[in-house]
Amino acid sequence: MDTTPGRLQDLAAGAQATRASRLGIRRLRPHRPRRPRDAAMSFTLTFIIVVVLAAFLSPILRSVLVSLKTPAQLSETNSPFLPSLPQTFTFEGRDLDVYVVPVDGTDRTLALLKPGRQQSQFIDPANPAAPPITWDGSWRTLERAWTLAPAWQNYADVWDLIDFPILLRNTIAIALIGMAGTIISCTLVAYGFARFRFPGRTLLFTILIATIFLPTAVTIVPTYTMFAKLGWVGTWLPLLIPTFFANAYDVFLLRQYMLTIPREMDEAAAIDGAGPFRTLTSVILPQAWPVIVAVAIFHLVYSWNDFFGPLIYLSTKPELQPLAVGLQRFNGIHYRNPAYVQAGTLMTMVIPVILFLIFQRVFIRGVVITGVEK
Repeated sequence: MDTTPGRLQDLAAGAQATRASRLGIRRLRPHRPRRPRDAAMSFTLTFIIVVVLAAFLSPILRSVLVSLKTPAQLSETNSPFLPSLPQTFTFEGRDLDVYVVPVDGTDRTLALLKPGRQQSQFIDPANPAAPPITWDGSWRTLERAWTLAPAWQNYADVWDLIDFPILLRNTIAIALIGMAGTIISCTLVAYGFARFRFPGRTLLFTILIATIFLPTAVTIVPTYTMFAKLGWVGTWLPLLIPTFFANAYDVFLLRQYMLTIPREMDEAAAIDGAGPFRTLTSVILPQAWPVIVAVAIFHLVYSWNDFFGPLIYLSTKPELQPLAVGLQRFNGIHYRNPAYVQAGTLMTMVIPVILFLIFQRVFIRGVVITGVEK
């Protein structure tokens, strides 16, 4: 046996590697510097993502900036992109307009004291006691100096004018009650299609999925006629009762997720004496929370943005209307003030966006897994 120092070192290194592999310890790979090609591809991909994200968010950014402007700022043709007001300086009881004046090769912010066609006199707001500065040229060619002045009061005005608390209460009530009905009914139907075997199951599920392709316009007249004969027009019932009878889209998502749960867990529960309903509540639902949250968010966003349904059933009841209809009515009254319109729209968007950001991980997980059938 070779007992040279080099051979002993090799054996010790091999033994250490074997022991580390048994303990589940991974060997650290030496750090390799990133190649210029990889760095360029990473930079290019990041740049493209930033550009696409900026293009996607630019309308929302514009809405935010418009909502913070006053009618005077909106009517100003040369106003900057940010919500700003023309800067002024009070001198000896007079409000002087402030301009950006080129003096000795530098731009200075000066207040116009005496305008003239060929010469004008300006005062330095930082040192009003200094002698006036005479500037040769037409003052009309100068650019105004602006100061940032966001009109946060627009949101308070819209809150009062649109009667936002009542509309918000109606919207939340309709969304939450409908969400509860959707989750309960769709879960029961999906559980039946995923776990029970009965004659015609595939045909019935196919018919259910086929209703997704049925245009809404086809069912408007018969549905409205039925609800009118029941005396439900002018109430929330036409918007809430249908949610307790399931819908094809959410049933499909829930069924696909339930198919990924092993049936052995149902059999184990049955051995312990659990019936179908106990199996649903104790075995299926605890593992199906991602898709349930996804379905809840889907319905919440749909109900929050639903305009046509509340419009035809609650057109004569402004006190029962949700935000979508109330906002449209408000926009028709205050269409001359785009700041109010944008402020109302942004206030309506806040809650769905916050909910999506909170449950983003669970939502995406539920949507992804529902597309994989067992």
